[in-house]
Amino acid sequence: MRFVILGAGPAGLGAAWALQQSGASWTLLEKNDRPGGLAASFVVDGFTWDIGGHILFSHYPAFDQVLDGVIPRDEWHNHERRAFIRMHDAWIPYPFQYNIRHLPSDEQRQCLEGVSEANSNRRADLPANFEEWIYRSMGKGVSDLFMMPYNRKVWAGPPSEMSAQWVGDRVAVPDLARMMRHLTTSKDDVSWGPNNLFRFPKSGGTGFIWRRVTDALPPERMLFNAPVVTIGADRRAVVTNDGRSFPYDVLISTIPIDQAVGMTGLDRGMRAARGLVRTSTWVVGLGLRGPLPHAAREKCWMYFPESEYPFYRVTVFSHYSPRNAPEGCYSLMAEVAFRPGGCLPGRDALVQACVQGLRRCGLLDEEAEPIHVWTHMAEYGYPVPSLGRDAILDEVLPALEKLGIYSRGRFGAWKYEVGNMDHTFMQGMEIAGRLLTGTAEDTLLRPEWVNRQR
Repeated sequence: MRFVILGAGPAGLGAAWALQQSGASWTLLEKNDRPGGLAASFVVDGFTWDIGGHILFSHYPAFDQVLDGVIPRDEWHNHERRAFIRMHDAWIPYPFQYNIRHLPSDEQRQCLEGVSEANSNRRADLPANFEEWIYRSMGKGVSDLFMMPYNRKVWAGPPSEMSAQWVGDRVAVPDLARMMRHLTTSKDDVSWGPNNLFRFPKSGGTGFIWRRVTDALPPERMLFNAPVVTIGADRRAVVTNDGRSFPYDVLISTIPIDQAVGMTGLDRGMRAARGLVRTSTWVVGLGLRGPLPHAAREKCWMYFPESEYPFYRVTVFSHYSPRNAPEGCYSLMAEVAFRPGGCLPGRDALVQACVQGLRRCGLLDEEAEPIHVWTHMAEYGYPVPSLGRDAILDEVLPALEKLGIYSRGRFGAWKYEVGNMDHTFMQGMEIAGRLLTGTAEDTLLRPEWVNRQR
């Protein structure tokens, strides 16, 4: 069979890796000049930037084996997560619900009473949406203070319009005894979650990972600067913007599924795919000279639920690796979410709002001025697990497969719950394995099971 792969992000490279190991015939087409997709990196004026605060942790021995084979151990930094929440002019360690000792006493009481009430009113039926899940799981105090405002901000829309089926290990459900223990002992609790330990390349940003994977694959099989404009499903060929045609027996598409459907001209599929919801993300990177301000020290990233801050997350990117900034400098990276078509200030106004917000919380000294500004607008930021998502995917994915098109990846499968780099790389490997030998696609079909494996 002739395989064509669209996209050199983690999912496309995962498919290419598996096909290459099996000896299959494949060609990969990538519209950009570099691999990585949303996990690509950019070096400008000596500063390295990612498209958001990516970190690497894994649910899969097979994924680890691939990376360990292309990147030696001495080329990684290993980190313990130091994440914080900015609220009420204080830094609260993440997860919020286990570190309420940093709140005023009245709000501590609200959180404890809310969790206690939620525990007493457990229900067997499934919540109707994510907002209902939040209140059922967290109680009113934690929900009103943090969970609801933060989720409205990061998803750029109401949690009531989102499904609750995706949550899995992404959110820490409160344990009342654990909350009380850390409140009475005055100890922070920062160990929860699958990403409490992570690694990061010493140089080159996250994109370095995918350049190394690419370097281990045959270069003659990969074409960069080759955007596809048409998927001829009837004649089984894709056409690039310069008129070249690439015939296939099987197409593994890792581009956004709504774009893929549009390129095929499937009217019914296009109508369904329009119902998929996503966020877009402005990434604002600021390079500064001098030592880190005190507020930024010992921090990896920070969450901002309060409306006075335009960003939902800020990463101390030079903390991940000192080589992310020139000597004597540091770097901060802010992320702002919005829905496509929504109202957003222009680039300069957005940068200024981010600078003011960073000064307000102490991450940027009042007298400090950026010596470098980098911005990137990711039209596709997060695939939103909306209420209608699964029904749409159940219609569109099989319709494409009947045409020999298999859509996988962060936006190819549109499943946020398996949208990390390890997940999407394995989506690519698993669809190749299914097509070649009939093995199961656990990541796509059993997200909760996969996420429990870590």
